[in-house]
Amino acid sequence: MPADRPTMPPVRLHPEAELARDALSAPLLARAARLARWAGTGVPVGVGGELVDPSLVAATEHLGLAGDEEGPAYTAEAWQLAVDTGLVEITEDEDAADGAADVPDDAAVGTATPGEELALLTSGSPQDVLDIWLGGMETVLADAVAPDLSDIAEQLADGGELDLDALDWDPEEEAELLDGILGNLYLLSALNEVPGQDVPLPALAASMIVPDDMDEPTDEILEEVSAVMMRLDDQFRVLEPIGLVAYRPVDEALIEELDEDGDTVRAAEPLADEDVARYGMVRLTPLGVWAVRARMLDAGVDAPAVGDLADQSADALLAALPDYPEVLAQAESEQWLAARTPLDAARDLLAAARGDDEYGPLRRLAAQQTLSLVAPEAEPALREVLDDRYLGGLARVWLAERGLPDIPEPSQDMVFWLTVDTIAAQLGDTDDAAAAELRELVQALTEQHSGFFDEVWRVDHPATAEVLEVMGQLHPDKKAAKEARKAAFKARSRQSD
Repeated sequence: MPADRPTMPPVRLHPEAELARDALSAPLLARAARLARWAGTGVPVGVGGELVDPSLVAATEHLGLAGDEEGPAYTAEAWQLAVDTGLVEITEDEDAADGAADVPDDAAVGTATPGEELALLTSGSPQDVLDIWLGGMETVLADAVAPDLSDIAEQLADGGELDLDALDWDPEEEAELLDGILGNLYLLSALNEVPGQDVPLPALAASMIVPDDMDEPTDEILEEVSAVMMRLDDQFRVLEPIGLVAYRPVDEALIEELDEDGDTVRAAEPLADEDVARYGMVRLTPLGVWAVRARMLDAGVDAPAVGDLADQSADALLAALPDYPEVLAQAESEQWLAARTPLDAARDLLAAARGDDEYGPLRRLAAQQTLSLVAPEAEPALREVLDDRYLGGLARVWLAERGLPDIPEPSQDMVFWLTVDTIAAQLGDTDDAAAAELRELVQALTEQHSGFFDEVWRVDHPATAEVLEVMGQLHPDKKAAKEARKAAFKARSRQSD
């Protein structure tokens, strides 16, 4: 296909209203919204807008997390999201600001009240909700690749200074790894015929580390995969509450605990039952697919979605469909057809399917597949092209499949031309199943038509020689394969004359 074909396969997006509901029900945003409403007439906050005691205690109780050991941390995290997304607004206390250098860390220097964005969560459009959620997700992504706070606290203890090099943390490298992981999850979401399939964490980590040409990973590579798995486990635990991923964490029993000297404190439990799911399972949620695509589009990546072509021309549709998985190609075609009358759609598709260029066979195959979905009212358009060199055979197939009368017999030239065109459309498919199907087609054609190779080399089709060469490679019968190669030579000689 053309060089500007999509860099990512298409995805099927859920409706915006459904995605907005998912965003509102994400635990982290839901808690942030509850805290923003709780802020009411004002809540004292610290220098960075954080809740200070006793407000943090009251907020934790308001969320029903007072009995949870991690309750204050969850509350602080939700409050920070409310601040970052504008669900609350901070008004600085002027007197406290003047003496900020002398203000204790846990002292209030401002007041938080509900922000303008809060109203959009209930009265705004689905897109308004998604915009707020997307801003919050970016904050969470930044948190996911941040260094361990306990390591930072240890450095700063007793008046120490922050040393990023000593943390073994490269912000660009961490962000690049997570972007790559999310991209791989997006790709798997697009290619999986069964929606919602989980990906084992070891396989996901290996996809970023193990070279494609490596048959057996070395011990060093396996250690690197394990290290990446543990980093991803931490990151996915951060990302799940915002609704970006659905994640089953690594079983704690499988994680080896080490002391400060690297000695084993608790050994990892052996994986006796071969349950790979215990090593973690993850997938993008429908909201996550939408979000990763939005980030790709912002980065200039061509990331199509089913329905993008509904208002485009038939030329654009037929150029794109050969790169789509079969299920998504049909879904895209159905949306394109729904916007047109059957007769107009058929005429547009047939006109776009013509051409002697190298992509012509693919366009005609895509047109044939799309026309198979068109209602019988399109019959006049198909009869109009019965004598057309490019479309006559395709039209006869369409009419015959519907049991319609008065279908003229095709000439032998048209039969051979359609045969070459059909095979030419499948030459670039390297899938094993497709190759087996093409091999069966080649064998059936030669069995049905005696003297097939004596005639087909004369077909005036730009792909005739290439098709015959492939037939010579695929045909299981050595004699027939030799005849195909001879016919290919004749076809090339004819084209060069």
